[in-house]
Amino acid sequence: MGDNITTRFESDRAYITLNRPGKHNGLTLEMLRDLVAAARKVSEHKETRVVIVSGNGPSFSSGLDIAAATRDPLAIIREFLPRPWRGTNTFQEACWAWRRLDVPVIAAVHGRCFGGGLQLALAADFRIAAPSAEFSVMEAAHGLIPDMSGAVSLSQLIGIDQALLLTMTADPVDAAHARKIGLITNIADDPQAAAEILADRITARDPRAVAAAKRLFDRSWQRNSRATFAAERAAQVPLLLRKALTRS
Repeated sequence: MGDNITTRFESDRAYITLNRPGKHNGLTLEMLRDLVAAARKVSEHKETRVVIVSGNGPSFSSGLDIAAATRDPLAIIREFLPRPWRGTNTFQEACWAWRRLDVPVIAAVHGRCFGGGLQLALAADFRIAAPSAEFSVMEAAHGLIPDMSGAVSLSQLIGIDQALLLTMTADPVDAAHARKIGLITNIADDPQAAAEILADRITARDPRAVAAAKRLFDRSWQRNSRATFAAERAAQVPLLLRKALTRS
């Protein structure tokens, strides 16, 4: 894996850090592939009981780095194709891989949490944010829709009107509003410390029961996620093609 995604195991915890601080952890195609690989690595590390995902520097993540990603259109096409055995492409799996884990995942969020960064945070089981954190379904600002598993996550967390409002306007919202509508779990002055405290509470319980609860709730809450992932891709393709033709 590259240096822009770091994975560290300590005792019963795995720490996944977005490490491109100079770009507010803007996500590149390499970082998306590395997130998939990191989730696989965590799944193989049997001592891990909790995962904490955070961002280095001023932000959790400003979302997909459009300029970097569009330098190689063929790579985008390759990563956009779904894996038949998963029902997700690389963009979706970079987020949803964390939902597939049997252990709980906590996102400690500060600064910007936009676009693909928000979709990554939404795929965590819990989101703890700093009071100054900002959230945006930023894709509409680029003439696109959220297609990194965001449709499934949003439908599980907030009402359809709020999801549409965020998606159609791309307006940033603060942590207080995000907490009010159910987008995040809690607000803390120090999200990383609060994530550690929550991890302590969870690891005090039987790991088999924790894993069973995650599997049960995910299966009963999801609204045919595989079909939704396909719908995300189908809706995004004509928008991407239009943008590509406009630039040419």
